[in-house]
Amino acid sequence: MDWPAFWVTARLAFWTTAILFALGLPLAYWLATTRWRGKYLVEAVVALPLVLPPTVLGFYVLSAAGPNGLLGRGYEAATGGRLPFTFPGILLGSVLFNLPFAVRPFAAAFAGVDRRLVEASWCLGVSRPGTFVRVVLPRAWPGVLAGLVLTSAHTVGEFGVVLMVGGNVPGVTRTLSVAVYDDMQALDYESAGRTALLLLGFAFGVLCLAQALGRRGPPA
Repeated sequence: MDWPAFWVTARLAFWTTAILFALGLPLAYWLATTRWRGKYLVEAVVALPLVLPPTVLGFYVLSAAGPNGLLGRGYEAATGGRLPFTFPGILLGSVLFNLPFAVRPFAAAFAGVDRRLVEASWCLGVSRPGTFVRVVLPRAWPGVLAGLVLTSAHTVGEFGVVLMVGGNVPGVTRTLSVAVYDDMQALDYESAGRTALLLLGFAFGVLCLAQALGRRGPPA
């Protein structure tokens, strides 16, 4: 087992899931409740990573985050460091690549909340943030949790975006999926097989958990 790659993968999955939980919830709730006619444009942008090849997304992230890109220049001015071939760089690519895997399940869960309960809460004098915390989120929580699980699992299996933006720096950007690729290149099939089996077992377990969460109804 490549333990440095394991810990990089675990950190990447944790921070990607945490960031998308914080940023994805308000975006998903807005998509589920807004009546703006142009929201389909936002939905299309959110869903874009589902149809784009990972290498294409990685290319654009690398171009924007590089020393000549606007994002890269801003990051270097603020921190003195660079994004490409660093952990913050692959984290940026991971957040963008996993955006639909968090926002779409979140939005579907919010859309399934009975609107009458929300309006009743407002009539009782509860503020909109209070209604979201006390009424909406508890009833949408199974779907939200399923989105978080899928996001984490998808992050663990990332390859194209991570390799494009982060390269293969041991202990910094080398993840388990990149380690499998390296082992195959080195004809070390035994090591590649062990890591691949671990990823297969993890993916199967996570999908079972997501399916079980998806079958749970909202609290009474």
